[in-house]
Amino acid sequence: MTKYLISFPSEAMVLTDEEFPIVVEESHAVIEEAKVAGVYVFGGGIAEDVAPVLVSADGTVSTELYPGTEFTGGFTILELPDRKTAEEWARKIAVACRCSQELREFMFDPQS
Repeated sequence: MTKYLISFPSEAMVLTDEEFPIVVEESHAVIEEAKVAGVYVFGGGIAEDVAPVLVSADGTVSTELYPGTEFTGGFTILELPDRKTAEEWARKIAVACRCSQELREFMFDPQS
């Protein structure tokens, strides 16, 4: 089985105050479905009020980040048998969240 990252940046989710609780409920229902199906690995949102840092190979910590690596929003990691199934789960999440989702595949690492 392969692990997939399904994610969206914060700015992609544009909701009214009335829509927000509905989206929360529907997105949590999809996550619960993934848990029941046994494919859920991990998920959550990036704490955007906590500044990211870059830890260098020598242990130095700085606020300078790699160019173009801003990461915001929410993500879900699922372990699935194939890409088609991953696309189906990404569709469910996109419908629940009312925004498009990016789908990425993790490379296999036998040590993890």
